[in-house]
Amino acid sequence: MKITVAPGDGIGPEIMDVVLDVFRAARVPLEFDLVAMGKDVALAGDRTGISPEARASVEETGVLFKGPMETPKGGGHKSVNVTARKLWGAFANKRVYRMLPGVPSPLGLTELDLTMVRENIEDTYGAVEHMQTHDVAQCRRFITRPGSEQVHRYTFEMAARKGARRVTCAHKANIMKLTDGLFLETFYEVAKEYPHLKADDVIVDALAMKLVTEPNSFDVIVMPNFQGDILTDLAAGLVGGLAYAPSANIGESVCIFEAVHGTAPDIVGMDKANPTALLLSGTMMLRHLELVEHAQLIEGALERTLDQMNHREDISEFVSDFRTSIFRYLMLEQLRAGRVDRRRTDVQAPRLPRRSEPRMLVSPTPGATSLRGVDVFLESPLTPDAVAHQLTGLSDELRLTMISNRGTQVWPTGSTFTDCVNHYRVRFEGDRAVSQQVLVTLLAQVAECFPLCSAEWLREVDGKPAYSLAQGQA
Repeated sequence: MKITVAPGDGIGPEIMDVVLDVFRAARVPLEFDLVAMGKDVALAGDRTGISPEARASVEETGVLFKGPMETPKGGGHKSVNVTARKLWGAFANKRVYRMLPGVPSPLGLTELDLTMVRENIEDTYGAVEHMQTHDVAQCRRFITRPGSEQVHRYTFEMAARKGARRVTCAHKANIMKLTDGLFLETFYEVAKEYPHLKADDVIVDALAMKLVTEPNSFDVIVMPNFQGDILTDLAAGLVGGLAYAPSANIGESVCIFEAVHGTAPDIVGMDKANPTALLLSGTMMLRHLELVEHAQLIEGALERTLDQMNHREDISEFVSDFRTSIFRYLMLEQLRAGRVDRRRTDVQAPRLPRRSEPRMLVSPTPGATSLRGVDVFLESPLTPDAVAHQLTGLSDELRLTMISNRGTQVWPTGSTFTDCVNHYRVRFEGDRAVSQQVLVTLLAQVAECFPLCSAEWLREVDGKPAYSLAQGQA
């Protein structure tokens, strides 16, 4: 079976060489199609960082095994890691945390069996950003019902296979009532299909504390993308750091297995790059491909190597010693297993569904949806009262009901101690449903008074407002 391999940037090629050598020594029945992805591809002109050859290979094999790839800060090309996950629909990021022999925990843990699943496509990682004014940057956050259902159903199915007893949803629905609220609502809807599993939820800031104080109280945790990115790295610290935390990105057609640590350019070529996380990600891949025996063989050799390297003073930290040690223990593990013939001939490549166009994920249409108004985002250096004065009485069907600045109401009531920037949200609402044409006409009228930044329709769904109040709004 052929898989796609992208060595990555920085230390990526070094640790990938070690891992592939271990696979060969363990007689893993895979063929590796090495492709170009990462910084060099982006600098050569393809800002996705994914070469056409890489794209074609992944869409043929359905499995991508990749090393770390560099993401520039504050500019340059977008994250190749994020692009790959979103491009191929790898909607669930699964990370497994357990204590490894000889690897000390900063908290002194001796046991841990924790799985975390992070939604992988939506949230602020859509990276839909705009400068609304010269002082105000905006990032749009997308949480969808179909996307949430995908990741929750995968999480419950995985938890059932794992033999878990509890699935916890982490969220911030107390503040972001619509976006995180939808994620949480969907969690409990899916949970009804798995009555044998306990389903509960926790606010993310409380989870951050509990992961440090009582990590063994959790079993499986599922989270939105951005919050999950942060807290999965926190959990990695419990087991010794990102160098010991494997990662799988699961999609219905394509799966991506990778180490989530950085490219460590400061140690490139120094024989110090730790390949453990990539090797463990590789064994997750082998289990996904039903090569469980090979995964167990490699994990056994890895655990003995880590135990030796962390307890013997005459074993250095250099990767060449790691490679020598794991090869030796791999031979011992093979002998202990009776040299079972691992030349599998029944391994089949995944059959990817062929598509002529992207698949639409759409939930059933609600019973009743209507437009009740519009939030207009505009630029102005004027005070809230001065803005309101110019916008009052523009429409016969819609009236100005609220003005906010940075999310806080500043008109018709507010505080003189609220500091404002040159970016306002002005809300117009009607007493009954209106047409899009009424809203578009109003936008044109507001545009005669102020520069427009953007606008959002105010919808009512099944009799309930589908938009948030400002902070301080009654």
